[in-house]
Amino acid sequence: MPHPRSPSKAAQTPALVSASLAALPEPQSFEAGLLLGILIGEGHFGGDGKQPQITLRMHTRHERLFRYLLTLCPEAKLYGPYDHGGRQYFQWMVRGQALRDRLVPLLDSLPLAEIDEHVYARYQEMKQRYAL
Repeated sequence: MPHPRSPSKAAQTPALVSASLAALPEPQSFEAGLLLGILIGEGHFGGDGKQPQITLRMHTRHERLFRYLLTLCPEAKLYGPYDHGGRQYFQWMVRGQALRDRLVPLLDSLPLAEIDEHVYARYQEMKQRYAL
């Protein structure tokens, strides 16, 4: 099992790196809707006490989706695959400048509050706690 702080080798493949030069999607695009839907259904909005982070943890059968998310946000990290307690999963994480300068402005431009009040409250709590 890889070290929990080591990005996945899958996240470091040359094809993925060259594909990852794309900017985050426009707010009205399919990609923005896909990202918003995944974050509503599976996202964790929090941090480690020092810096904020948005995390997705899903089964390894979603590896292609994780790879696609890396093309949308190339500064994100993909950790895993993990096999813990009978569960096989990857973990995708966005922190730092990518979160502050790219993902937060995109999420702020989307109708998160109108779609899911609970997720919106968690997102706003993370923003308040970490002064985003």
